[in-house]
Amino acid sequence: MHKGFDVLDTAPHFLTSARIVDPSAVRVIRPGDIPNPNWLVPASPGRNQQAFGNDLLRQYGCILIPSAVSRHSWNVVFDAERAGALYDDVVQERFALDPRLQPPA
Repeated sequence: MHKGFDVLDTAPHFLTSARIVDPSAVRVIRPGDIPNPNWLVPASPGRNQQAFGNDLLRQYGCILIPSAVSRHSWNVVFDAERAGALYDDVVQERFALDPRLQPPA
């Protein structure tokens, strides 16, 4: 999700939007469900965070989880192979980063 400028500027990326057909199929992970409150602070994810997220995806296939980057936002994370009929109206567009945003060398 958060790749950094160099990756976003040198490899193709896409923005995707979709409509979730059955919102009841999405497991909502509330801040209190997260084992360590510090996981909601912006930082590189640790091994335990990744294992926690992987376990959630294995169990539910699609989760809504608080964003660590923006405290007023949430992220929808899903296993595309298992999502199947979970969503429709999928639209993708090529992501274009404005190169003027690149920090000076």
